[in-house]
Amino acid sequence: MQPILTNKTVNIDELKHNPAAVLAAAQFEPVAVLEHNKLAGYIINPKVWEILSLKLEDAELIAIANARLSDNKKLIEVSLDQL
Repeated sequence: MQPILTNKTVNIDELKHNPAAVLAAAQFEPVAVLEHNKLAGYIINPKVWEILSLKLEDAELIAIANARLSDNKKLIEVSLDQL
């Protein structure tokens, strides 16, 4: 069974019936949406999604930078003005 990573849950029928209430609840913490008692998804605050997206993008860029640093090619120094 897939773990539910929040304290608030809502059935998908409740979401269909009153989406505004579910969205309001998601402003304070994520809400898990269940369909037939199985996790169907999460509703999260837009600011939280923005932060998560930026962190994922940063992690990808760090991975690229680390891969390039470990490829044993000669490094070229540049100033910020040259970029």
